[in-house]
Amino acid sequence: MSRGQQTHRHCEPVGRSNPGNFATWIASGRALAMTGVARKILRVAFAVAAFSIFNFQFSIAQILPTLSAKFDRDSIVIGDQFSLEVTVEKDVMQVVDFPSFDAAAENPEGAENPENASGAGNPERAQNPDTQPTGPVEIAPGVEILREFPADTLPTDSRRQRIVKRWLLTVWEAGDYSLGRFPALYVDKNVVDTLLSVDSLRIRVSTFDIDLEKDRPYDIKPPLKLPLKFGEISGWIALALLALALLGALIWLLVRHLRRGGKLFGGGGPPVPPHVEAIRRLEALRNQKLPLSGRHKQYYSGITDILRAYIDARFGIGAMEMTSDEILAATSETGEIDSKRYDDLAALLRLADLVKFAKLTPDEGENDRAYFNAYYFVEETKAVVEGKAETIEN
Repeated sequence: MSRGQQTHRHCEPVGRSNPGNFATWIASGRALAMTGVARKILRVAFAVAAFSIFNFQFSIAQILPTLSAKFDRDSIVIGDQFSLEVTVEKDVMQVVDFPSFDAAAENPEGAENPENASGAGNPERAQNPDTQPTGPVEIAPGVEILREFPADTLPTDSRRQRIVKRWLLTVWEAGDYSLGRFPALYVDKNVVDTLLSVDSLRIRVSTFDIDLEKDRPYDIKPPLKLPLKFGEISGWIALALLALALLGALIWLLVRHLRRGGKLFGGGGPPVPPHVEAIRRLEALRNQKLPLSGRHKQYYSGITDILRAYIDARFGIGAMEMTSDEILAATSETGEIDSKRYDDLAALLRLADLVKFAKLTPDEGENDRAYFNAYYFVEETKAVVEGKAETIEN
């Protein structure tokens, strides 16, 4: 039988059924159809939910940063240096902050608690800098930080970054040190959390074995007394010889200065004779014309001072410190001054004393006479000086 005939045969009873049976058959068919659709919808809903959960878990696994920490060595000797390296892998939009360590971290039970190890578990100390202890900076009790290196950021792909942070550490007491899991602060949008390393940090510190019987300490030896060598004092001897040479040169220059009449480096010629110096000073004093302006005291004081200097240089008499009578007595004892010049000198000195001390006002003739008496006294006595000089030279 063909398929068309089978279909027609199955449809014939339906055509011949009553209307009530046909409605019932229609309703039951619709119910069966609705049940199949509902099953398909539920299957699709379960599949979508499973895919969403899997995708969410997968995205969470991709977004969360990871932190790992390790020492470059697991055991050291006291005083040795070792490094702590912390690596964080994160998304470019995430922020990871490493802890900052205070001096002498407060955690007597060890650094098992990461908050205490970083100093972040004590808000009172963090808010009040005055209460922070002083001393070496420690990452944990007994573990001292020698140097903190800046964080190094390395890109891994378009969205991921790798941050590497290092600390140089040392320990000065032997023992086993457990720092626990290293912490870091994690910030992503509205999420703030603490990341912890997967493994705990541990370091073993050993010390030296000292045998006091074999390694007995000794006191510091005193300085060795070595013989004095010429090389050690040769410099001082050279300086002493140089100082003596300089002193001898200064003495020679001083003697030369005195022999040349005050001329240290030559060019002055022989010293000026006393009578020449006296005549020059008398002429300069007369040219000032002091009596015309009423300065008689200054005029006669100048004449007597010139004569005192001449007598001192000519006869070797300390006339600058003598009175007029003492000068007259000393010059008369020399026997080289005739009576006329002696009388003129006496008259001049007494007139000058009256002008200086008794405020006598001489006339113009007396002023000229005083000048000429002094002038001719020098001129008349200079021949004796030249005669003596020639006798000494011959």
